[in-house]
Amino acid sequence: QVQLVESGGGLVQAGGSLRLSCTASGTIFSDNVMGWYRQAPGKQRELVATLTRAGVTNYADSVKGRFTISRGDAENTVYLQNNSLKPADTAVYYCNAKTMGRNYWGRGTQVTVSS
Repeated sequence: QVQLVESGGGLVQAGGSLRLSCTASGTIFSDNVMGWYRQAPGKQRELVATLTRAGVTNYADSVKGRFTISRGDAENTVYLQNNSLKPADTAVYYCNAKTMGRNYWGRGTQVTVSS
């Protein structure tokens, strides 16, 4: 079992920055892909960014050049640095881990960007 806990969300003005953190506990195998997804009110959950164990990243077009996904020094921590935030980035952000054919989700952290 893998448990994921997100933190770092909050209220920020447009143009501001936030850093989201995801801490994983449990057994995550070397094949893991960590990622961030988001869901805005009335919309489907969408991919924001993913990071493989080998360091390969993938970003949604809407966040390219503004958001950066990275791993911490501790293997069980993943960050999402959000810069130049826009009101359209307002959503609940969820941490995701894919490992050994299973999919795990955190409970989410709210990011609200005011205009």
